[in-house]
Amino acid sequence: MRKLLLASAAILGATGGLAMAQVAPAPSQGMMMAPYGAGPSPNTNNNAWADPHTVSGSAAAGGLSGYGSQGGSSYTVPAPGTVVIRLGGKVEADISAGSGSLSSYRAAGVVGGIPATTYKVNPINIGSYMRLYPGFDGMSANGIRYGAAIELRENFQNAQGGNYIAGATANAPSSASVNTSAQTVMVRRAFTYLASDKAGLVRLGQGDGLISLFDNCIFSSQCWDAGVGVFQGNIYGGFYPTNASGGGAVNYPWLAQAGAEYGNNKIVYLTPQFYGFDFGIQYAPSQGNAYANTSPNAGISGQPATGTPSDALIGITSGSTTNRWINQWAVGGRYEHTFDSVDVKAYGVYMGAGHESAPITSAALNLMPISLYQGGLAVTTGGLTAAVTYQGGNVNNQLGLLQSGGAKMNATVVGLTYLNGPWTAGVTAGFVESQGAQGILVGQTQRHQFELSVGGNYKLAPGVNLVLEYGYYQTHQGNFNFATGASGGGVAYNDVKTQAIDFTTMLTW
Repeated sequence: MRKLLLASAAILGATGGLAMAQVAPAPSQGMMMAPYGAGPSPNTNNNAWADPHTVSGSAAAGGLSGYGSQGGSSYTVPAPGTVVIRLGGKVEADISAGSGSLSSYRAAGVVGGIPATTYKVNPINIGSYMRLYPGFDGMSANGIRYGAAIELRENFQNAQGGNYIAGATANAPSSASVNTSAQTVMVRRAFTYLASDKAGLVRLGQGDGLISLFDNCIFSSQCWDAGVGVFQGNIYGGFYPTNASGGGAVNYPWLAQAGAEYGNNKIVYLTPQFYGFDFGIQYAPSQGNAYANTSPNAGISGQPATGTPSDALIGITSGSTTNRWINQWAVGGRYEHTFDSVDVKAYGVYMGAGHESAPITSAALNLMPISLYQGGLAVTTGGLTAAVTYQGGNVNNQLGLLQSGGAKMNATVVGLTYLNGPWTAGVTAGFVESQGAQGILVGQTQRHQFELSVGGNYKLAPGVNLVLEYGYYQTHQGNFNFATGASGGGVAYNDVKTQAIDFTTMLTW
């Protein structure tokens, strides 16, 4: 028994550097798993690189030069014949002040003879969320690396639920306890991997594709706020209503670390690195998890069970709708090299996908297959990183299908990140041209978006980050009402703006 206890203590001791590491009904909050200083993530160097020792960077270049897809936490590869079990996590707590065009909204019409209500959102918000990252990494006696990773995250829903009746104030939740009962835990990632430094790496399951593996946050300039999320954080749709996703592109189409990119099941292969270059391919048959094919639509009234073929099946390829993509694939390459005091990183990915076939009727949209290209460049010297990422092609929203004749995606994000000791500062700006709302608006109007975020974080102690940032967001589409999601209804709410300042404590382990 004494030997067993000692062995158990040794195993637990080996995990002392515990690896750390939307619209699902959760808001978009903290999508970035582990930007610089935020701690571990599912994408450690053991399962995000074919060879975990090939990350570029130097002390002379400084800053983010040595920050590769291992998520800012470089774990030692386990010794042959050993396994390291990890349980990482993070808790973020925010307080913010801000407002937007929809922070005060008067509903249209009359309900029961009473004039419609004006709704106002409190400009002061306090929020929190948690993440857990269980997983393990192992090495076989013959040098094969293997392991698995999971991301568990908090899910948020309105506590009013299905029993809420407009105008019936007695049905509104009156207890904080009622509100917390709608916060659940969901599985965001769950995958396995096998790797060899000579043969490459294969990842299988619900996890990241090439774009998220190549851009862990550097190219899209999302590293500087310790994982709060920048354009995927609470300022941009998490705390303040924008309804910007209604009918079109959201505020973060670049996909890196976004749920629309990593949330479906896929197989990904990455080659070892050759003279700074490595390459990858990926394939996904559907937008989800094959286990959903025979699962019931729990809690969705009026929808058929998925035991027999219907549009409810995640894996259906032919039915009565055309708005779901299938057979997604991507190819891409990455380059990293340090030239004395200058570090250069670049990548490019092309992605395609078909869509469910159905008879085209007057009620159906003639949607095109996905065909997008995305690339990025980041240069670091003296601790300062300048980066740019561009996406274009036949796509709308985050991996949404584009209607024939619609405006193609044309999205650029640029930024500067400066790292000096415990301090990290940054500024990020995004410019997005897309079709947005489709249907009758195709050929008439398109979506125009601008977003800006500036701030930084201070690493008070290992795993303790204090973040302050300001964000501004504006989206416009003629003849589209962002409050109601209606097209062709005049010019009301066709231009929506939001701005806020946010202070965050981000603690990771």
